[in-house]
Formats: sequence, structure tokens, C-alpha cells
Amino acid sequence: MIKYPIQTFDDSAELLAKALATHNLTAVSHALAPLNTSETLEQLERLNTIERAVAYRTLPKGRAIEVFERLDASVQADLLTGLQEADVAYVFEQLSPDDRVALMDELPASVANRLISGLDERERALTSTVLGYPHRAVGRYISPEFVTTHPHLTVAETFSRVRAQLDDAESIYTIPVTDAGRHLVGVISLRDVLRADESVLISDLMKQPLSFRATENAEEAARYCADAKVLVLPIVDAEDRLVGILTVDDALQILEDAETEDAARSGGTEPLRSPYLATPVRAIVKARVFWLLVLAVGATLTVQVIGAFEATLEQQVVLSLFIPLLIGTGGNTGNQAATTLTRALALGDVRPQDALKVFAREVRVGAFLGLLLGSLGFVIAALAFTVPMGLVIGLTLLGVCTMAASIGGLMPLLGKAVKADPAVFSNPFISTFVDAAGLIIYFLIATSILGL
Repeated sequence: MIKYPIQTFDDSAELLAKALATHNLTAVSHALAPLNTSETLEQLERLNTIERAVAYRTLPKGRAIEVFERLDASVQADLLTGLQEADVAYVFEQLSPDDRVALMDELPASVANRLISGLDERERALTSTVLGYPHRAVGRYISPEFVTTHPHLTVAETFSRVRAQLDDAESIYTIPVTDAGRHLVGVISLRDVLRADESVLISDLMKQPLSFRATENAEEAARYCADAKVLVLPIVDAEDRLVGILTVDDALQILEDAETEDAARSGGTEPLRSPYLATPVRAIVKARVFWLLVLAVGATLTVQVIGAFEATLEQQVVLSLFIPLLIGTGGNTGNQAATTLTRALALGDVRPQDALKVFAREVRVGAFLGLLLGSLGFVIAALAFTVPMGLVIGLTLLGVCTMAASIGGLMPLLGKAVKADPAVFSNPFISTFVDAAGLIIYFLIATSILGL
């Protein structure tokens, strides 16, 4: 057998590229063999749809399932199109119910229905349970496969229940405690079970449970799980009956996806649904073009403001030199405030009800920033041109920074209040609004001081 010495991750990437280019499946297998799951994942995500399917089919069956489970749902959907029908059915069957549902959201309805109908009765029922919750609800991310115990059971009986479900349960380290009606009454850690005497009752060891409603927002539940620093968050229905668990790894994935989405939208684009190198150019264009058109239309407001003060500019042409500085400073100030408040909202540090407090703080922050920048602007403009011109620039920077910070702080709160994504109300719209408003402040101050 030919051996392919691989020293580094880059060596593997180069060897994999050559093997795929020459359609040498043996070489493809050797290129991936020394890699761990994370490295294999990274290599597959850099390939196009056809190459990824070819490389994936060379993986051993057990490792292939492990890698598939960690791929983004959109990449999983693309990968399935390149696999044979038997491979698709096997991979789909090996997924956990919540992972199946995430994948089904990316597949055509006909394909999804065919896959779920091929499951056995038990797996179909578990998947349907998760599928029944609304999009973005935490119930969509729960695992319905978990171990429970009851207050009247002993430690020995509980340990037997854990051992019996080791192969199926999503997590065994935190065990929900339920009554006869499946109502959540407590939780107990596996550590406490192993430490206690076998005859001790669970009711003597269990702790007060933290829980979340299945129909509530998934990001809020994930944040709650992360803040509480728990491995498992029990998820209940409206009657406090246990319906599933949210594991910490799923919670972290939800938060990562949410932050990726917020970062994209605050920059004026839609988030990519797959890794960058695996995303077609057409999809990247589609993600960006809508917001560019929106901002282009919004920018006409700035043009109209400049047109309205055209006579003022004709009398003092020097005013036009400072327009980029002023609108750039205003936009940056507003974006800083919006980014800070969007993050604070995500962390639960502020709520829409805190709008007045936020407004008061951002007015003061903006005024201090404007005073610092305005003083510097006054000195530079006064030395370069005239003292009155320096006053115009200094006062404008003071007014623009104060206005931009207060508006930038309020817009994310407004977005949250109307149940929209705060990031959408963030940087792109703020820049457009602040540009126009800043120019109005600028020309009004200039007209007043310079007597135009």
C-alpha cells in the first residue's frame, strides 16, 4: 500500500486537493485519515458540493456520521444531494431528532417527507415531537431522548435507569426528576448519584430545577442556559411537563448562530447559510444586494439635504471640505452606540423598558465625545481657515456626536420593542439617518454663525 506522509494540516489540504483533481479516491482517503473530526470538518467545508460528497464517501461509516452531525444544516443538505439514496437514508437515521429537524428545514419538502417516512416508528415519533414546535422556539432544538428519575426512587434504582439508557440518551450528567404526571420537580447530577449511598432516596438529593418553556425563543433559552452554567436545561410545556432537554453544546451553537446573524445584519448583509468558501458566488451576491439597494435609496436623503443647501455651499465652498469628516464621525458614533446596545440586549443587560435610561446615558456620552472632538476640530479649522469656521466645525461635531449617540442607542431598543432583529435597526439604517440629520445640523450652524 502506498503511504502518504502528512506532517501538517496544510499538507493534508494540498494532498486532498491533488487527489480530488486526479479523481484518486485512495489518495483522498489517505489525505483525510490522519485528521481528527474538527480538522476533517474544516477540510470538507472548504470544498465545493461535488468534491465534498466525493471526499465524504471515503470516510469510514462511524467517522462519517460523527462528521456529518457537526456540519451546518445547509451544508448537510448540499452533501445529501451528492450521496446515493441508501447512504442518505442511513445518515438521516443516525442523526438525533433535533439534528434531523434542522436538516429537514434545509431540504425540499418532498425529500424531507420521504426521509422521515423511512424512519422506524419510534424515531419518527421523536422527530415529529421536535418538528411540531414553531421556528426559533427552543422546542425546535431539544432532545426528546433523556434519562429521568422520580423522587421516590433510590440511588441504586436511578443508576440502573441511567445504565439502561446509556446508548440512547443525549446526556446523562444532569438527570431531571419528575413526578407521576411527568411534571418537573427537581434535578440531580450524576456525580451526586455516584457519590450517595445506594439506599438514599432521590427526594433527599434533588435540587430545585431551572427550566424553560418549549415555545419560548431559542436564543433566550440558550442565553439562560449559558448564564446559569448548566450542562442541561430541562424544557417544559405550558403545564410544566418535561418534554425534552437543551444541552449546553446545542445552546452554544444557537448563540453562535445568533451572533453570526447579528454581525452580518449590523454590517448590512444577510448571514451566509454555509461556510464562505463553500458558498456559491450567486448566494453571496443575493445576501448583500438587498441591503445595498435599501441603503442606496436611503442615501438619496443625504443628496436631497445637500441640494437644499446648495446656495449656502456656493457662498462658502470651504464648507464642502468638511462634509466627509462630519458625516463619517456621526455615522461612526451612531454605530458604536448601536453595536454596544445590540450586544447589551442580547446579554439581557438592558430591555426596551430602559429606553429613557439609555437615552440619558447616550446623550451624555455623545456630548462628552462631541466636546472632545469638537475642541480638536475647532483648533484645526481655526488655524487652517478662520475662527468662525472653527466654531462651525466645533459646534457641529458637538451636535452631531450627541445626536448620533442618542439615536444609535435607541434604535436597537426600538427594534426589540417591535419584535424585529435589533441588528437590522443598527448600523446601516443609523448611518443613513445620521448622515442626513448631521448635514442639516451642519448647514444650520454654518448659516447662523457665518451669516449666510
